[in-house]
Amino acid sequence: MIKEFNFRITPERIHDHGHLERLVMSHMTHGKLNHVEILKKSIDARKRDIVYQLKVAAYIDEEFIPPGHYYTPQSVSGSEEVCIIGAGPAGYFAALKLIELGLKPVIFERGKDVRSRRRDLVRIHRDHIVNENSNYCFGEGGAGTYSDGKLYTRSKKRGDVQKVLEWFVHFGAERGILTEAHPHIGTNRLPAIIAAMRDAILSAGGEIHFDARVTDLKTDDVKILGIEWNGKEHRKFDRVILATGHSARDIFYLLDQKKIRLEAKPFALGVRIEHPQSLIDQIQYHGRCSDEFLPPASYSLVGQEAGRGVYSFCMCPGGIIAPCATLPGEVVTNAWSPSKRNNPYANSGMVVEILPEDLGAFGDIKDPLICLKFQKNIEQLCCAAAGGSQKVPAQRLLDFLDGKVSGDLPVTSYQPGLTSVDLNRVLPDFITRRLRAALKAFGGKMKGFLTNEAVLHAPESRTSSPIRIPRITETLEHPEIRGLYPCGEGAGYAGGIVSAAIDGMNIVQSIYATSRK
Repeated sequence: MIKEFNFRITPERIHDHGHLERLVMSHMTHGKLNHVEILKKSIDARKRDIVYQLKVAAYIDEEFIPPGHYYTPQSVSGSEEVCIIGAGPAGYFAALKLIELGLKPVIFERGKDVRSRRRDLVRIHRDHIVNENSNYCFGEGGAGTYSDGKLYTRSKKRGDVQKVLEWFVHFGAERGILTEAHPHIGTNRLPAIIAAMRDAILSAGGEIHFDARVTDLKTDDVKILGIEWNGKEHRKFDRVILATGHSARDIFYLLDQKKIRLEAKPFALGVRIEHPQSLIDQIQYHGRCSDEFLPPASYSLVGQEAGRGVYSFCMCPGGIIAPCATLPGEVVTNAWSPSKRNNPYANSGMVVEILPEDLGAFGDIKDPLICLKFQKNIEQLCCAAAGGSQKVPAQRLLDFLDGKVSGDLPVTSYQPGLTSVDLNRVLPDFITRRLRAALKAFGGKMKGFLTNEAVLHAPESRTSSPIRIPRITETLEHPEIRGLYPCGEGAGYAGGIVSAAIDGMNIVQSIYATSRK
């Protein structure tokens, strides 16, 4: 018999498996306990007495058999081909699913393999040089590889979240991600996992082409015929999964130029705020700091100001703010955490919801590219305000609330450097007004949050795609171009690693079902 139990235990007992077994046995009426498996684990720090909440499965008079391989590929060398544009989580999980179902993925990635990307990231930090095809957003593994690593998603109704996590474990992630309430791999560990996925795709007979920037989609106006890459190479395909990510603006421009329907999509934009991690620990753990029993603390803040949502985004405990521009002349912030989350800073996006109708002063609100144009304009303004390099405009938190330039700025995790400015004069008033009000409200929820030890870095602008590429609900194809499958974050149907992976898998399932009819 397998019986489930829920327990609340103190942090000091979290690594004591014997204590957990004794708890289970105290609730048993008969039988022999053979094994206790933790199913879910989360921290409840709402009260001063912090506890872990555990959901466990007790194997009573029954043998526990550890799970075997989570992923079972087929050889697809001579199978039907499906083109995938983009080697991020949507593209790679689509490829793995194709192989599992016996179809051959052919992947085209504008950037470099995960290892080679590192040299271009160093050049951004050290020399302020942005390679438009190889950066924090573009390259094998996508944006999440070097600027995220978090696997938490609210998209549980979209598909099989557990399978995504299990496949990550299969390719090298720690088994703990299967039980954590907010699973996290860590940017230091993701590259090896991505490389293992690549090896699996290639060994099964799939193809991956790096430094292959798609420059045209060949159609006859009603269906896909093939692709062009690097402006000269061509290949025929009748099924193309478009998984290019939220920053592939050239793809949006291409679709618009070819009059393939796009839609402006609400997104969010603001700043990235950084505090000392020790301060966030003190606030969230009621005066206690993180230790061997408690991880670095995180937070989630949500509010409404003047009819628009204002919220924390991609909170990184023990994290590092990264330069995520994709072209020279713009600056963008995002962030990541290593697996141990052991850096001295805590950072989070702090962003304001933006709807197309908010942008009437910046262009035609019926233009499908209106949100993208606004996003790009803000990134260029921030770059100019900071001096034209990869430095970002920055301001201490209380100085931002008071509307004055900070006399000095502390060292932060953002390596290219900061320029002290009044962000109220750089960002539009309809954003800064809401940010100021929300930050004051958040300070009421987290005593100590409002401090000049905190620094705002601008902009946090790539929260999600400002474009949606429409698709048919039943087949997931574009409504005008048969065989073209908009996918993942870039198409407006995902908001992170897991949801993008799920979307890629769902599209493949649709392709497979159609191919069998």
